[in-house]
Amino acid sequence: MDFAIFLGFLVSMGGMLGGQYVEGGHWQSLVQVTAFMIVIGGCVGAVIVQYTLPQLIEGIKTILGVLKAAPDHSVHFLEQILEFSNVVRKQGLLALEKQVKEVHDPFFKKGLQLLMDGTESRTLREILEVEIAFGEEHAELAPKILDAAGGYAPTFGIIGAVLGLIHVMENLSDPSKIGSGIAVAFVATVYGLVFANLICLPLSNKLKLRSKLHGISQQLVIEGLLSMAAGENPRLTQEKLVGFLSETQKKVIEAKVGKKK
Repeated sequence: MDFAIFLGFLVSMGGMLGGQYVEGGHWQSLVQVTAFMIVIGGCVGAVIVQYTLPQLIEGIKTILGVLKAAPDHSVHFLEQILEFSNVVRKQGLLALEKQVKEVHDPFFKKGLQLLMDGTESRTLREILEVEIAFGEEHAELAPKILDAAGGYAPTFGIIGAVLGLIHVMENLSDPSKIGSGIAVAFVATVYGLVFANLICLPLSNKLKLRSKLHGISQQLVIEGLLSMAAGENPRLTQEKLVGFLSETQKKVIEAKVGKKK
């Protein structure tokens, strides 16, 4: 579970509601079912119009998956590559057949299989980079859906405000309905802005970041496989691949390699 999402949501909501309380307001005044229906219903409907049903289903599955903490494979991949490099230098590429069973990542496993089949380095790189490119295209769908929702939400907040003011104008003769109409008008605008800037846009950026980090780990795999194909020294391979890691990851891999020594 990615607790940063829930922590950020609680901090943001706490700040807004806390500010409301300090100013003498009440959280109940922000609860308007009508405003919620206008903003969320209108926003969701606009997104449905923009995308096909299969795209929405695929995108929603990815969006729901953002609640889970994203695994960091880079260090694990590097460890496996160094292990496999030692095997290749001692026993040859065909000796990797047993090690392939230890690999669960489809991309890494495909690369190893291509390597064992004797695929030329240039061709291997082309095949795997094409897979990365199209994988990134598919990974952009969910962020685009969230970006679209984040763009539509404030607009429907304004629409809700206009509808609320229309309701007020229609009931000027009945003072008891003026207050609720004005409340819907302003709260709808708040809902639209909060939905866009607290949920849609931050989650979109998180998914984009995860996709970028996943792409970096896949590039690490490609360079590791090419290093094995060239028969390079595992130590040289390590020095080459640590460039793909963050400073924290570098310390982790250095500690693990140091222990093995």
